[in-house]
Amino acid sequence: MRVTAQKLTYTRCLILCGLALGLFSCSTTRHIEKERSNEVYVALGLNKGHKDNFELYKEAVSWLHVPHVDGGRSRSGTDCSFLVYSIYKTIYSKTLERNSADMLHNNCKRISKCKLKEGDLVFFNTGGKSKSHINHVGIYLKDHRFLHTSTSRGVMVSDLEEDYYKKTWICGGRVNHD
Repeated sequence: MRVTAQKLTYTRCLILCGLALGLFSCSTTRHIEKERSNEVYVALGLNKGHKDNFELYKEAVSWLHVPHVDGGRSRSGTDCSFLVYSIYKTIYSKTLERNSADMLHNNCKRISKCKLKEGDLVFFNTGGKSKSHINHVGIYLKDHRFLHTSTSRGVMVSDLEEDYYKKTWICGGRVNHD
């Protein structure tokens, strides 16, 4: 009888230790995840929201500061359309055209700036050609902020309310998910 009571006490101790370890490790994991989450938002200059597509934001951060290279197709150098193409493939499992103008014409429905939602595309004419010429694309995040490549600063987040982007704005695009 005594051996059984000792085994029961030992078993209870093991269970309690296991539960305590599980609770503390989950708490630590949650704390680390929350810290990483905060770092993503800080890097993008955004405030955290409960409806955010966090996977999109994590992927966006992983591209920050990649240098701009015309025709670039990697994390060692990219252009705007490959950045958008790659993120869409990774996050939405959607293959887009490889050219910004073709993305709008073949993959999107035009939308106005006031209708933009997270993941929509934003199109610009930064080349000074005819008003409707599209030569730059980015991905809208939220709060007027979008991810794109800058020829001088590489992959970065900018604000649609900046004068330069107001001046060069063409339209937004909602990607067809058919």
